[in-house]
Amino acid sequence: MKNARFLEDLKVGDRFQSGTFTATEKDIIDFARQFDPQPFHVDPAAAKKSIFGGLVASGWHTAAIAMRLYVTSDLNLDGGSIGLSVNDLEWPNPVRPGDTLQAEIEILSVRPSRSKPDRGVVEFRNITKNQNGDVVITWKALALVRTRAARST
Repeated sequence: MKNARFLEDLKVGDRFQSGTFTATEKDIIDFARQFDPQPFHVDPAAAKKSIFGGLVASGWHTAAIAMRLYVTSDLNLDGGSIGLSVNDLEWPNPVRPGDTLQAEIEILSVRPSRSKPDRGVVEFRNITKNQNGDVVITWKALALVRTRAARST
């Protein structure tokens, strides 16, 4: 992977940006029909009568978009990001058709493995916002990250 980052390249406080992704009505409905078929996700007329006052993306769709933004961000971990856990998952605002999302990833901790020199654990926070700066999803996670020593194995 070109310009990929290893564990040694990361430090607490580093921040990385993603590109953007715009959620369409079709995307929201298609995802929800398959994975979260509640009326406020699949039926624009029913959604108008809901607590949301209109169609909104499933939280799990929002999470999937945020994951895409994380994976394709300028963090760019060598060998990919191997998730170990997710904590403090929150959806403070819904995603609506036409919203354009962007993620910021902040490194919270970096810890080399004591027993396996080819890897370590990074804790990060993902905050994904819409075009108005409203947070639509946030979480903290632990990921397994390769070290440069992994290249030789």
